[in-house]
Amino acid sequence: MKLNLNSRKTATWLMAGSTALLLQSCSIPGITTKQADTTLPTHFQEAVEPAGNSATVNWKDFFEDQNLISLIDIAVANNKEVNMMAQRISVAQNEIQARRGEYLPFVGIGASADKEKVGKYTRNGAVEENLDIREGRSNPRFLGNYQFGLTASWELDVWKKLRNATKVAVTEYMASIEGKHFLVTNLVAEVANAYYELVALDNELETLDQNIAIQQNAFEVVKQLQQYARANSLAVKRFEAEVKKNQSRQFVLKQQIVETENRINFLLGRTSQAVARSSAHFMEMQPKMVQAGVPSELLANRPDIRQAELELSAAKLNIDVAKANFYPSFSIRGGLGFQAFDPKYLLNIPASVMASFGGELVAPLINRNAIEAQYKSASAMQVQAAYEYEQKIINAYMEVANQVSNIDNLDKNYQLKNKQVESLTQSIDVANQLFKAARADYMEVLLTQRDALDAKMELIETKQQQVSAVVNLYRSLGGGWK
Repeated sequence: MKLNLNSRKTATWLMAGSTALLLQSCSIPGITTKQADTTLPTHFQEAVEPAGNSATVNWKDFFEDQNLISLIDIAVANNKEVNMMAQRISVAQNEIQARRGEYLPFVGIGASADKEKVGKYTRNGAVEENLDIREGRSNPRFLGNYQFGLTASWELDVWKKLRNATKVAVTEYMASIEGKHFLVTNLVAEVANAYYELVALDNELETLDQNIAIQQNAFEVVKQLQQYARANSLAVKRFEAEVKKNQSRQFVLKQQIVETENRINFLLGRTSQAVARSSAHFMEMQPKMVQAGVPSELLANRPDIRQAELELSAAKLNIDVAKANFYPSFSIRGGLGFQAFDPKYLLNIPASVMASFGGELVAPLINRNAIEAQYKSASAMQVQAAYEYEQKIINAYMEVANQVSNIDNLDKNYQLKNKQVESLTQSIDVANQLFKAARADYMEVLLTQRDALDAKMELIETKQQQVSAVVNLYRSLGGGWK
């Protein structure tokens, strides 16, 4: 009856203590969270009816130049930044394994050995002295403690703290994968833009060579006219200076070609070498038609938006993880093995068999500053993640809207510049004929040639901007990583 009374008292005290801990744990500070606003306009251009979405097209099908496709293929496989990102994904995957292991029981095996001589006038010393007197010894002596066996511990995940932490690791791993997808998207666009820039430089150099040939021909004509006193030395020197100016410009373009090739090689993760390209029919290239779809599709197609969404989910779970720190933690521990003061008794069964089993309940009571700070920080990070998610959405919409408008305006710009080039090209022959007939000044010939060259260069640059705008729209829609 006495044992039952003691058991009831113990149970009462345990219940009272647990109730006090739970009441204390309920004192959790208030925090602020934010729900992300994902609303977008229904169209990128009100006058255009949305059709399909080019973001779903594989980049190998989107680009038609086989040289460019080969370069992108090498870049995706060999780019150093992509490979570094792959290792960060591996680290995130290992974090999942580590978090999963935290809510499983820990079982270990160990052994220990030590010897100890206690003081004579201690409790243990008095016990040993009595034993020594019985055995004919007068002083406490060194006694050993030898043991080996299994130990186990397990924290019960009552509040889902450990499981939520595992979900955080899984979500962050998925976010890192989306980060790699976004990196590949940008890489594909960078390689394509650099490639078309290189092709445009080749065309500019070819145009400059053709113009220099025209100017040299005009220079020879002026020198012949000087012999017949129909032109003076000033005209000869001005034509000669114009030829030399454009010849020096050739080396500027050649240097730009070298630097652009090296930028492509860097993106491909290789050292300097020639870049295979198709430059012959660049000016006849028609920009590819890109379908932008509806803005809401950006939420599914843009890897950076999906990454921000996953990071927001992880931030929400981190609040639950931090909140669980206010609650009591429950753990179970136990052990099973052998223990003896002398090695010869260590495997004496059952006398040397050692077993232990116990539980623990711990909750924060006083000085919870660190826990509260962690909880508030988790809240602030959730709000920050929500704003970042909204910012990514707005930025994606603006990028697409800008490129859609850019493509339309560049098309109109190109048509007008093409007509300007046609007119100036025809005016060169007219100016030369008028100059030979002494009906035009040599400066008119020079200025006409200069204007025609500048217009041709601008036309090539506009064509390159057209192609780059298409590439950038494809990237902005979320294409290029599939």
